[in-house]
Amino acid sequence: MSSYQNVVEIIKNKTAYRPKIGVVLGTGLGGIADFMKSVDIFPYDSLPGWPVSTVEGHAGRLVIGELKGKSVIVMQGRIHYYEGYSTADISFPIKVMRLLGVDLLIITNASGGLNDDFEAGDIMLIADQINYLGMSGVNPLNGTLDEESGSRFLNMSNAFDAHMRNNCHAICKSLGIVVREGIYAGIGGPNLETPAEYKFLKIIGADAVGMSTVTEVLVARHVGMKILGMSGITNVADLSGSAETSIEEVLRVGEIIAPKMLEILLSFIKSV
Repeated sequence: MSSYQNVVEIIKNKTAYRPKIGVVLGTGLGGIADFMKSVDIFPYDSLPGWPVSTVEGHAGRLVIGELKGKSVIVMQGRIHYYEGYSTADISFPIKVMRLLGVDLLIITNASGGLNDDFEAGDIMLIADQINYLGMSGVNPLNGTLDEESGSRFLNMSNAFDAHMRNNCHAICKSLGIVVREGIYAGIGGPNLETPAEYKFLKIIGADAVGMSTVTEVLVARHVGMKILGMSGITNVADLSGSAETSIEEVLRVGEIIAPKMLEILLSFIKSV
């Protein structure tokens, strides 16, 4: 039995839920899981092989339960490449969720805004991504690969499902919540970008930048999931180098974004 299957069996033996919807919650957004009903909770360190979150703002537990009448599995915190984990480690939770039956994945993150029209507190629906880690060779599809799960030469032209994104736009309009749309760039971190790096990312087309998501999206597409991506813009890029952004600021703005993100997620999950 593979390490993935081992965790799947542990989870199946301890919960009656068989979720089709998965949610990955980013920095400062973990409170969304508190709105779930009749939950079964699995701390990451209780699941063999499951990588443990070490970053502030990530609770580090798997929550399975009911949300708007649907069975949902929620990652209350994620891991990052800069924590010393490999792309294979980052892939682990996504592959387990797929083996549990999840076919729709909602990925959220906290990110820095690069688009001149963005403000801290905005929400951006992700239309596409720039996998800067993957472009430099740090890719979970490298090396030995189980071809049964999908092609090594993966087509990423519709990584973020356009139909679901359009549905989410309509939901946001009905809720009176203004959302942006743009391209997310995923870098390695953990340092924040220099002004020159911000300028470079803008030149190549990025509207927001963060230190997560891209590997998860790549693996989720590889195993056949549909994806809706949402970025909470916690700060705006400073091209002058005169301002400083801290994790405390990111968490503070995340508290402002979380209620809007929650409202959108609840309505979207109800609609699918």
